[in-house]
Amino acid sequence: ELPRNVGRAAVRNQLAAAAQHEWLLLLDNDSLLPGQQFLARYAAAVSQAAVLIGGTCYEATPPADPGLYLRWLYGQHREARPAVVRQAAPYSQLTINNALIRADVFRRFPLDERLTGYGHEDTKFGVELAAAQVPVLHLDNPVIHDGLEPAAVFLAKSEQAVRNLAQVYREDGLGTDSRLLQTALRLRRLGLATAAQATLRIVAPRLRRQLLSATPRLRTLDLLKLYWLLRELR
Repeated sequence: ELPRNVGRAAVRNQLAAAAQHEWLLLLDNDSLLPGQQFLARYAAAVSQAAVLIGGTCYEATPPADPGLYLRWLYGQHREARPAVVRQAAPYSQLTINNALIRADVFRRFPLDERLTGYGHEDTKFGVELAAAQVPVLHLDNPVIHDGLEPAAVFLAKSEQAVRNLAQVYREDGLGTDSRLLQTALRLRRLGLATAAQATLRIVAPRLRRQLLSATPRLRTLDLLKLYWLLRELR
């Protein structure tokens, strides 16, 4: 345990540097294993690619606590994707909350430690792997995301992730495969970004209240994230 939080990218880089074996298994500590074959499925695939991505799933039933419903809803509809879907865009759908990666590959492409907050620390990693033609194989070997955050915490993390998305775009030109960024850039090209931002700024408090209610809608979250991104890109 470190005396202070150095960020998601830096702590992973430090752990990888200290590891002594050929493969690194990266798991977030709020994950549960859905069965007994988790390690066996990874072991069976190590000859096929240097980077193996297992995926994430969520409990089938919503959480009893309504405050956790937004995070569960987002996970079920936006994050829980089968391997065949992820493999269609293997580098842009690369998430390292559940991954088995050859140690030399991870050390060759360390995570960008400029991103000290939440989100997109694996975006540049995926781009660099694609440029170097490092094989990535997506597997149906998910972990259950058990650490659902209350809606207010999730919104704060989502806003930080949007700031990181704007940062990787401004500094490295990355993230353009994100539909959120594509929408923002299209509005800029059409000369509509300023008007859209002004409109969304007016309705942002209402959007937030809706997301903190018992019946949040993901479309509402999309609009709020678009406002955050337009504000960052101005």
